[in-house]
Amino acid sequence: MSLDLFLPAFIAIKNGFVLTLVITLMSFVLGQVAALPIALALASPSKGLRYPASAYTFVVRGSPLLVQLFIVYYGLGQLDAVRESMLWPILRSPIYCAILTIGLNSAAYTAEVLTGAIHQVPKGQWEAAKALGLSRFILLIKIVLPQVYRAVLPNIGNELILVMKGSTLASAVTVMEMTGAARIFVARTYAPFETFLMAGAIYLLIGAFFGRLFKGLEARFAIPSR
Repeated sequence: MSLDLFLPAFIAIKNGFVLTLVITLMSFVLGQVAALPIALALASPSKGLRYPASAYTFVVRGSPLLVQLFIVYYGLGQLDAVRESMLWPILRSPIYCAILTIGLNSAAYTAEVLTGAIHQVPKGQWEAAKALGLSRFILLIKIVLPQVYRAVLPNIGNELILVMKGSTLASAVTVMEMTGAARIFVARTYAPFETFLMAGAIYLLIGAFFGRLFKGLEARFAIPSR
C-alpha cells in the first residue's frame, strides 16, 4: 500500500462525485413516484390491477439489477420500434438508462413496503371514512397515505442508501460516476487497494449523511406511540 496514491485517487474519484449524486437522487425520486401506483395496484381488490403489479415486482425483485441495466441499455436499442419512438433520446443515453433502470428497480421494492403498510392501516379507519361519505381518493390522501409514509420512513431511508449502492453499476454501461472513475484510475496506476478504499470511504460518508437525514425526518414525523 502506498500512501502517496491516496490523494491522486481522491482527485480522480471526486470527478464522478456529482454524477453519483445525480444518478442516486434522480433514481430515488423516480422510484418513489412509480412505487405509489404500483403499491395501490398491489393492494387493490381488482385482479386486473393486482396481477400485473405482482408480476412486475416478481420479475424486478427476482432478477439482478445489472442484468436489467444491460437489457435496457443494450437490448431495447436493438428494437426498431424503440429507436423510432419518443423514448429513444432517453434510452440511447447511458446516464438516463441508468437512472431509469435503477429507479424502476427501486420502485418494485418500495411498492412492496408501501403495500404492507397500507394493509396495516386499521380496517376501522376505512369503515369510518366510508360511513362519513368520504371518497376513496380523499380517504387515501387524507387518512391512509399520511400514516403509511410516516410508518415506512426508515425503509425509505434504507432504500435511498440501496439506490446509492446500485448507482455503482452505472459504470457497466460507460457512465463515469465514482466507481467508473476509480476503475479508470486503477487501470492507469495498478493500485486497486488504495483507489477502491478511497472510493469506499466516500460512499460510506454519503450513506452516513443520508442515514442521518432520514433519522431526523423519522424523529420529526414519527407517529406518536409507535
